Amino acid sequence: MSMTVGEAFDRYLGPGTGLRIEAYDGSTGGDPDGQVVRIHSAKALNYLFTASRSVGLMRAYLADEISFDGMDEGNPYRELSLYLGGLSVRRPQLRELPDLARFVRETGLHVPEIPPQEAPAPWRRIAYGLRHGRARDAKAIQHHYDVSNKFYEMVLGPSMAYTCAVYPDDEATLEEAQSYKFDLVCRKLGLQPGMRLLDVGCGWGGMVRHAVTHYGVTALGVTLSRNQATWGQEMLAREGLTDRAEIRHSDYRHVTERGFDAVSSIGLTEHVGVRNYPAYFRFLRDRLRDQGRLLNHCITRPDNKRNGPLKDQFTNRFTFPDGELSGSGHIVRVMEDTGLEVRHQENLREHYARTTGAWSQNLSDNWEACIAQAGLGTARVWGAYLAGSRVNFELNNIQLHQVLAVRTSASGDSGFELRPTWETEAAVRD
Repeated sequence: MSMTVGEAFDRYLGPGTGLRIEAYDGSTGGDPDGQVVRIHSAKALNYLFTASRSVGLMRAYLADEISFDGMDEGNPYRELSLYLGGLSVRRPQLRELPDLARFVRETGLHVPEIPPQEAPAPWRRIAYGLRHGRARDAKAIQHHYDVSNKFYEMVLGPSMAYTCAVYPDDEATLEEAQSYKFDLVCRKLGLQPGMRLLDVGCGWGGMVRHAVTHYGVTALGVTLSRNQATWGQEMLAREGLTDRAEIRHSDYRHVTERGFDAVSSIGLTEHVGVRNYPAYFRFLRDRLRDQGRLLNHCITRPDNKRNGPLKDQFTNRFTFPDGELSGSGHIVRVMEDTGLEVRHQENLREHYARTTGAWSQNLSDNWEACIAQAGLGTARVWGAYLAGSRVNFELNNIQLHQVLAVRTSASGDSGFELRPTWETEAAVRD
């Protein structure tokens, strides 16, 4: 071979990556004292060369063609911090192209088989219908959420809350932070006994159960995941709440009830599609009574320069097919343009970094049991996804915003107090 794998690594990535390559051809490269990455065969290079950086790496990892010495597969935070935090490929100079072409040719370049954990490419998903049509949205939700309720119990913990927690202090546990998050949403929505709450994208029903139990409301939660709806409805029955709450297996667009006092949308907007924001927020506004409040909680971009499908192909192919993000400014503008009055917003980016870190630790602590539930490939995908998400929140590549709005009456009445009280009230009610 004209150029070894180690030489190619040093030439195009450089020695200052914090990584040391040990390749199947006997060559080495990178930092002598760095994290050891083992390239087991030319097939690994085929995965890396024929896909985007994150997708190629994941394919090679799932196929056991690449490995990291000493890596905790349930929590590969250290490795992904190096990979996502500073690894950049140097563009080859014109005089180097013949050597690079010869190296690629000698590896036997071809597209290897796609792992079963990977969703089809976006252009192939047209078989499921148009993007963010009801059938295709259901397929995307099924890909991500219908893994195994037992698997999620081990990763998420007893709260079964798969959204950003809010940590009231440095010492708070994940469960305390998830309870605080639900309570904060309830307080922002101004919930009082006898009110009616609609929770769209309700997951396993944590928000519904908290609001009904601690605030005396009646609540309807809707989710596209049958596994979630079944688990959530069973929990309502177990806790004796079925007379005041329902977890419905349904698209939120099928909700016909109106006149709700409050609507919570926690982690759904990422699945809606940016072009559908106007219709989405109009629909939620139409479910509210005058002075009814809407709390939208979702992952956002750090700016408003680009809105739409996720740039990160790993997330699009392995975890959130058809997921889309926008900046918080775009969300606020659309909400206002659809007749909602925005009253408050906050960025909880650091809280989501902590949350994903806690989920990663849960996965690591229950690694063998999670493999038994979902298989090694799926467990590896989740390990990489959660640790990578933590890194991206820490680097401010993504954020998490809560935006609170109200359906103001025709006479201009919002029903808001002069100053918000939600941060001074008790965090969790007995």
